Formats: sequence, structure tokens, C-alpha cells
Amino acid sequence: MKLRTRALAVSAAFLLPGTALTACAGTADNSTSADSGGAVTLSLVAYSTPQAAYEQLIAAFQKTAAGKNVKFTQSYGASGDQSRAVASGLKADVVAFSLEPDITRLVTAKLVDASWNSDQYKGMITDSVAVIGTRKGNPKNLKTWDDLTKPGVQVLTPNPFTSGGAKWNILAAYGAKTNKGKDAAAGAAFLDSLFKNVPVQDNSGRASLQTFTSGKGDAFISYENEALFAQKNGQAVDYTVPDDTILIENPIAVTSNSTHPAEAKAFVDFLHTAEAQKIWADNGYRPVVKDAGGRTFPTPSGLFTIADLGGWSKVNKDLFDPGNSVMASIEQKLGISTSAAPSPAASKG
Repeated sequence: MKLRTRALAVSAAFLLPGTALTACAGTADNSTSADSGGAVTLSLVAYSTPQAAYEQLIAAFQKTAAGKNVKFTQSYGASGDQSRAVASGLKADVVAFSLEPDITRLVTAKLVDASWNSDQYKGMITDSVAVIGTRKGNPKNLKTWDDLTKPGVQVLTPNPFTSGGAKWNILAAYGAKTNKGKDAAAGAAFLDSLFKNVPVQDNSGRASLQTFTSGKGDAFISYENEALFAQKNGQAVDYTVPDDTILIENPIAVTSNSTHPAEAKAFVDFLHTAEAQKIWADNGYRPVVKDAGGRTFPTPSGLFTIADLGGWSKVNKDLFDPGNSVMASIEQKLGISTSAAPSPAASKG
């Protein structure tokens, strides 16, 4: 129980002003049996950015026949941290992370079935793209990846050794500057220049956005949906979708030790319905279901995928291995930890 309390407390630091951390049904209880009214409680453990969307989605699910007797507890935080917490014993019925390797960790731990991504959506629940966010009006005219390495420009992006969003941010810039991984040396040189302009690395995408909206930095790299979220919440930000950027694919899975697997699957199935995908779209996420309705999104001319860069095994080894990789070398020069649990905001000075 202490582990859940800690996860909820940490998550509160990731919210923008005016938002709040909640546990549905007003409880953080991880009950594993039906209550006297026949209700069951599902535990959702997710990365930090989709909290507002999940609160709407849960409410919509509870209005359906499948969801009318289902209550939820919710835990939000940096994707890698959440995945490691579940692997270490945090109760979860449904896990929703920012990138596939955080699910793979739980497959290895035998907490998620190996067939989790065998459906028509390959286990994904939403898509997005990496964007460059700026102050309202973009006063420094920061629109390209090269703009972010100019002298005097401060760029915010999280620590890639805790945040899945940070990995997507880095891969977007890296893929653009390497012609989809064809010139690794050019990519490494660009990232080295970029991170010299990163004054602070928070441990999640939501925390990084909050740091920016609190007044730090000239630009931030993030999911498109995060920039839209900030605008929706009255923050004075603009954003640019670079011509060359990566398709962000966000996975979801039912755990193999879920106490209520049927209800957990029903919830995940609901999240793929047109009704739910429209809610996702209205919250800034690109639907994985075609013709779901809601907001429309432009397709960048140079959009590429993780597969174009060789897949997660390759990029994790080459870019994100904590002992010997491009980002480990860069972080070590900056004096920033590459362990799985740095301080909430790793600063280079």
C-alpha cells in the first residue's frame, strides 16, 4: 500500500496549474474483490500525460453496460518509473505507457502476456507526433530542430532514463538529423549540441511541460497532445510540427495477474471504440481507429516510425543504454544521472 501512496503523491507534481490528481470513486483502495453492490475495482497505472483524458474515458465507460459496476484507482507518473513500479509489485489491472519497451519489461517479468500486441492495433491505444513548443507568438522564431541548438536558446525535454516521452523527443530529432538513422555520427553530434541547451531534465513529460509553463526555457519538445493540452488549459504556448518527426505510438495492456481480467479487457476494448477514440482525439491524441471523428490532424511530410530507425531493441542499445550509449555519454558529460531514478528535476547546474 505504501508503494501506491507514493506513486499518487509523486504524480501530483506533474500537473499543470488548475488540474488535479484524482482517484475515481474517491478511493485509492486496491480492493481485489467485488464490493457488496457487485462492483469491482480496477487499478489503472499509466504514464503522466493522459490523466485528463482517462478521467473522461473512465466516466464514459462507466455509463456503458460493461462498465456500470466498475470502479477505478489511478496512478500516473513517468512511463519508465510506472513500468518499474509494476514490475516491483505495484498492483495493476491495466497498464498504459508511453512506449512499447515499458510493456516489454512486464512481459519479461511475466506480468503481461506475450500476445498483448497481437490485436489489429498492435497493442496501441493512441498515436501522436513530436513537436516543438514555444512561448505564445514564438518570439525567438524556433521552428526547426536546428533552431534548438542556437546559442542562448533554452530547451526543455525530460530525462530519457526515466521518461518515455523523452525518448520519443530524442528519436524525433535524431531521426530527422540522420535521415532515419542512416548517419548515426551526425545524430550523435546533433544531440550533443542540443543537450548543451537543455538547462533542466524533469523525470516526465508532464513535469517538463509544467516547468516550461512556469516560466523556464524558450522551447520544449513534447508530444503534440501535450502542447494541445497546455493550450486547452489556457497556457500561453504555441507549437510547430516539424516536417521530419516521429510517429509516437502509445501501448496499453491488461496484466496477466489482474484480479478482474474480463472487466479489464472490457475497459481496453471500450478505449478502442469510436466513442472513446473521439474523446482521445478531442484531448489531442491521434486515434488508432480510422474515422473516429473529433479533431483532425495534419500529416507531416517526413513522418517516420520507430521501425524506420531499426526498432526499439536497436535504439535502446545505441541511444539509451544507461552505461554505454549516445545519451549516456552526453548525460555523463553534463553530470546528470543515467540511473532509473534520478532526482525529480535533473539539472546541469
